[in-house]
Amino acid sequence: MSSCPTLSVEGEAGIAEALRVVDCVSAEGTAKAFGRLFGADGSLISALTLLLTLYIGLLAVNLLTGRSKLGLNMLTPRMLGLGLVLTFATSWIAYQSVVWTLLTGAPDQVASVVTGQQGSATAAFAGQLDTLFAAVAQAAEAAKEPLPLTDTGITPAPPQAAGWTAADVLWMAAMLLLLGTVGVLLVARIALAALLALGPVFIVMALFRGTHGLFVGWLKGAVMFALVPLFTVLIGGAALALLAPIVASLSGGPVSMQGAVTMFLGAAVYVALMVIVLKVSGAMVSGWTIGTHGRAESAAAAASASAPAAAAAASNNQPAAQLGPASASAAASAPPASDRVRAIVAGTRVPANDVADAPVRDVRVTGLRSVGVSPGDRPNSPATAVDRRVQGIGTRFRPPPTSPHAGRPKT
Repeated sequence: MSSCPTLSVEGEAGIAEALRVVDCVSAEGTAKAFGRLFGADGSLISALTLLLTLYIGLLAVNLLTGRSKLGLNMLTPRMLGLGLVLTFATSWIAYQSVVWTLLTGAPDQVASVVTGQQGSATAAFAGQLDTLFAAVAQAAEAAKEPLPLTDTGITPAPPQAAGWTAADVLWMAAMLLLLGTVGVLLVARIALAALLALGPVFIVMALFRGTHGLFVGWLKGAVMFALVPLFTVLIGGAALALLAPIVASLSGGPVSMQGAVTMFLGAAVYVALMVIVLKVSGAMVSGWTIGTHGRAESAAAAASASAPAAAAAASNNQPAAQLGPASASAAASAPPASDRVRAIVAGTRVPANDVADAPVRDVRVTGLRSVGVSPGDRPNSPATAVDRRVQGIGTRFRPPPTSPHAGRPKT
């Protein structure tokens, strides 16, 4: 039997009351789900025991086969992660005190500090929105009342624009305000409660490398839906402050079509801001890297970016000091290239200004001179193609070629 209040159709059931009901139902539902999963009589206790046994067994096999080294750098993070997983997956008190409180209470506390509210900033924002919605609904009801009779005894028709009266436009504005808040704030609370109810399952998946991505995705989704109420309160509170003068001008007199349209535009801007809140929260979480998974991705990206420079340096016998910092470090960490690899790389490179009939020579550039070394002068050296731009540096200091007619007498 649930102890939470229920929403009733009759009476004043505003957004603030809906938030209180959703929070109560979410907390109660998460506690029941945790007990059914990993509680004293949980259905997944045997599965958790099997997974932990496999984890310890795989760790022991890696130590025995030499794949892992027995040291503090390896054992400390593994044992710490195992202890955290056991704590949060088997203890509701720890899960509620850390995970639930951090994701549901911390954003509200931050919003209270920023806005200067003494209590809950989300509840105060919902109260302001209920007051604004009630004022707009009251103005829409007043716009439905017939206009006073003229001197001729004829009741004038209410002003219309494209078949819409001022009351219709105000009701549309009130619905936009209501849907913009309920569609973002309440939906984010319900989605966060569903993720937290399944949280212990994804926390166990953080132990294994193959399922670590599921844990990262769950954590990113939970953090995103936790940030949505924070930005909704901050951005929505500023929007309500701008709409307050417009709402005040609607009360206390006949509602004109211009005032109704202005209120409708303000409500449309409010809905657009709520859509931006969702996009901002998703963009903030999408670039977040977590734990060893993020470090592995960064290391792989850096290695793939510096691999071409290291390969070029190995094929050209270029020293690492002439490369950039990232390329030099990659070249230093890369294994030394063999003569066979150099021959393959040099054979696939065909400069545009190479001469096909020129003898194959390996050119070593030293200062301003180039010394040509034939393949036979150096043992086990592959034949490499020579770039004429490099070979031309040493031609200035070579003797002129001997003409084939130099030794013949002139006739």
